[in-house]
Amino acid sequence: MSAPAPGLGDFSYLGPLFDAAAVHRADDHFVPPPEPAVGSSLAQDDEPLKSWGVANFVRSSLTAGLFHVEALNKLVTVVRKVDPYSPWTLLRCVLENFATAVWLLEGQTCDGRRHRALSLWDEDFRNRAQHEADVHHVVTGPDEKTGEQRRQEVKQLADNLGLCPLSTPRAGEIIVTAASTAGLDPEQTRASWRVASGFAHGRFWPHLRAAEPTGVVSTPGGRLISFQVDDKQLESLATACRTLLEHTARQYASRSTPP
Repeated sequence: MSAPAPGLGDFSYLGPLFDAAAVHRADDHFVPPPEPAVGSSLAQDDEPLKSWGVANFVRSSLTAGLFHVEALNKLVTVVRKVDPYSPWTLLRCVLENFATAVWLLEGQTCDGRRHRALSLWDEDFRNRAQHEADVHHVVTGPDEKTGEQRRQEVKQLADNLGLCPLSTPRAGEIIVTAASTAGLDPEQTRASWRVASGFAHGRFWPHLRAAEPTGVVSTPGGRLISFQVDDKQLESLATACRTLLEHTARQYASRSTPP
């Protein structure tokens, strides 16, 4: 990680997360984990799920998180201009991405992991159906199906496998479960996520709990308070993201390799 620009502040505590992400970098792209090998536990999980398996969602979540980390890295080391919102917003995405990957990989039973994967696919197709309704999407190809049709296929597959009814995955619950699995404090990790979400949505309360006032400027309508990032709390969030990333990499490698 490059030295911070004068007046920017010292964000070197983000270095371990940037270094952990760089392990997955190759030239101009990130390298996704390989397909699970035949005979591995992950391949066994995914065999009846086909393209709707655990591995595909883990690889997608991992890649998205890595790109968010890189965006923050460039903001700090290349652009060298950090506002009080962007680091929290980016790391919120990172935390959700990596926590989702851990959550998918670490279900206690094969059926439990399949249920988690199909629940995410069900939600994915529900969101797709909402978008298609917004844009008035019309099916044109003979083999094309709508998000709602795909969603019904996912539900039918879950029924065929004897899985309990699919449930809507909740980010807070996923984060708590993943944090516990990875050896993090689940409540502290969720608290970091709540703060990050507050900044991402432009709420007022995060400034009171995770920002440091730096000055007051008089305005025609009153006074404008300047804030800067609370380094200690942002570091805690970055550390949780790194832990989840490294846990995902270890578990994927273990579960995608035959015993």
